[in-house]
Amino acid sequence: MEQATGLALARSLAIGAVGGLIFHLVGLPLAWMLGPLVANLLVSARGVDVRVPERLREAFLGVLGLVLGSQVTPELAARVLEWPLSMALLLVGVAASTAAAAAWYRRCGFDSVSAWFASAPGAMTAMILMGEKCGGEPRRIAIAQSLRVVLVVLILPPLFWAYEGAAANGEPAVRTLQDPWLLLALPALIPLGHLLKLPSPTLLAPLVFTALLSGFDIASLRLPDWGMNLMLWVLGSAIGSRFRGLSSARLGRYLFEAFVATLVALAVLALFAELIHRLVGVPRDVALLALAPGGIGEMAILAVALDLDPVFVACHHLLRMVALMLFAPFWARFLRRRP
Repeated sequence: MEQATGLALARSLAIGAVGGLIFHLVGLPLAWMLGPLVANLLVSARGVDVRVPERLREAFLGVLGLVLGSQVTPELAARVLEWPLSMALLLVGVAASTAAAAAWYRRCGFDSVSAWFASAPGAMTAMILMGEKCGGEPRRIAIAQSLRVVLVVLILPPLFWAYEGAAANGEPAVRTLQDPWLLLALPALIPLGHLLKLPSPTLLAPLVFTALLSGFDIASLRLPDWGMNLMLWVLGSAIGSRFRGLSSARLGRYLFEAFVATLVALAVLALFAELIHRLVGVPRDVALLALAPGGIGEMAILAVALDLDPVFVACHHLLRMVALMLFAPFWARFLRRRP
């Protein structure tokens, strides 16, 4: 079993490297994340056994948490007072976009429970488990949730790239390594996050740790270009390899359903992002990324890689995830009582 897992990992990373190189040579944005993601998605749909073990994915998510937390500065505290309005708009936008996407899934033949939990933008594992408990179809919910994350990751970078111009890919000209010793804390931080039952513990425990150190100007992790690309390569391959076992025809149908649902959700959330831009003064691309219906880990990757105010984005996605976790049980109770 371990040998098979090792071969599947090697295959996934090799295929991801080819995809990343092709995207890089073509000059597409976020080449070393989107290239591995697309390449693994395509071959997994053809029945190729590609996978990234959960422990390896968690390790690189932990690195991302360290990098993200290092974006916190002492000056950030002054900006926090500006965020309550944007957070309130986020919550209203999440409710509106979920309702709109659920209406589309109902037209696609989803039952009411599956449609709602497939449309909830975040807390994927909790939504799948709660949806199943309420009588929904866990496989359809899981596939819809996973495909939405993939589609958001694929749609937004080219959109920002086209909107701002090819030069605005967010990557600094030169990245240098700083305070790499922080990586040694990961073996303790990741289990601690699970022990404390944090949401997305692999990401949040390292994030909080480095946010405290960086906020007090003690230490901040900075990765060189090759380190950022390595992190994006592994995480992109992990996202793309989620869909092994699905036939091409079934994946195509699910992709169409999820694509329309994602566009509907993005259109609704773009309206609320525009409100945040006008009322709070946040740039449009940052506001849209903060509201985008992707997972907190994936959106944090985009925010860091594109240099789109990662702390603002991560805080809003964390709020969305916590709100869903708190509200979903009450909504699930309502759905169970419906005839």
